[in-house]
Amino acid sequence: MAGKLTDSHCHLHMDHYRKDRRKVIERARREGVALMITIGIDLEDSQKALKLAEEEPDIFCTVGFHPHGAGRVTERDMEALEELAKGEKVIAIGETGLDYYRDLSPREIQRKVFMEQLELARNLGKPVVIHCRDAYRDLIRLMVEKRAQEVGGVIHCFSGDWETAQTFLNMGFFLSFAGNITYPNAEKLREVFKKAPKDRILMETDAPFLTPQEERWKRNEPAFIKYTYQLGSGLKGIKLEDWVDQVNNNVHEAFPQLPNPHYSKRLS
Repeated sequence: MAGKLTDSHCHLHMDHYRKDRRKVIERARREGVALMITIGIDLEDSQKALKLAEEEPDIFCTVGFHPHGAGRVTERDMEALEELAKGEKVIAIGETGLDYYRDLSPREIQRKVFMEQLELARNLGKPVVIHCRDAYRDLIRLMVEKRAQEVGGVIHCFSGDWETAQTFLNMGFFLSFAGNITYPNAEKLREVFKKAPKDRILMETDAPFLTPQEERWKRNEPAFIKYTYQLGSGLKGIKLEDWVDQVNNNVHEAFPQLPNPHYSKRLS
């Protein structure tokens, strides 16, 4: 397993790691993490994500506007994001989507900014990373309207039921699972994980958030992705090494612009 794990969604560039970012990255590498994708959530944050990715060979990034800040996005911001998204180490647009749980931006504006980013992803030929909380019905409606299946991408930190999961899978999207799948009260989510096809699953930390149960109440970091992989291999009844290889293959399929040096084999 050494040197083969992928954290497909984290926020390494955030200020949570300002004092010890270098140590956090080195710990991840020592735990076998070979690839980390750091995720942008607004224009300034996305610029930081790209800067970190350009400094580290095993870190790539996405750029986008999170629904929480959708109400502050201007036309000029969207134009700047488009230029930023052309960076060589930018592999997707996002995280974007809808969040009706916190409702930090007007829902109409959330929907508008989400659709604009879907169109940007289409124009640039890059997939999208989608955040959704308490808004699956509207999200799916917009994805169908904008033919999101032609864009492709990942439903980040999936937390819905099996029926919702099937809808995304039928649209060609990957489902990504984070540390919350390890929580004692996440039995329903684990059942969805068991049912999902093994070639359509990604593993993430969402660090610094959603720390796995084994390290609960600590700040999350990419080194902790090992716990989620271990749980995932057990739920799927697959040897850990084979599960790591499978997820690596899935990451490559989800993000076609990633180089492919970390993957030991392709799986059928």
